[in-house]
Amino acid sequence: MTSSPWQQQTFIRRTQLILSSFEHWLGCSLFEQFGVTDVKIDPKEVSKQLFEADFIVVSHGTQNDPIFNYGNQKALDIWELTWEEFTQTPSRKTAEAIEQQERDRLLAQTTTKGFCSYSVIRITSTGKRFKINDGIVWNVIDEEQTYQGQAACFSDFYFL
Repeated sequence: MTSSPWQQQTFIRRTQLILSSFEHWLGCSLFEQFGVTDVKIDPKEVSKQLFEADFIVVSHGTQNDPIFNYGNQKALDIWELTWEEFTQTPSRKTAEAIEQQERDRLLAQTTTKGFCSYSVIRITSTGKRFKINDGIVWNVIDEEQTYQGQAACFSDFYFL
């Protein structure tokens, strides 16, 4: 595995879906949402830019127990996982058991509405708890509007 997953074609494709879906549901660019104005144009450079962004972006697929298929470097750092570990992790494992019902409600609401704002407590791979404020979760769709999973972003968080 390369030390730069953002260079892989599947990663570049996922980046494009995450970004286009965010714009579809929220009407603005994900980068704009976080005040980034110098956005690259080339898909590979955009992939690198999102991977190195100063905010957290994650996504999971469509499995019955969805597995993460994207996490930028800041997400990997917070959850204390390598790319390989992160992309084998069911997204539900980032919420404590007590938070599972709220997580399920949030994801169901997102499925219906297309996106949702959230403030929740999550847990790292080593058991550290952190609070996310003003996060956004949205459905990832392709060019044919086919559901491809969900993504989430946030920048306001603190460890408990």
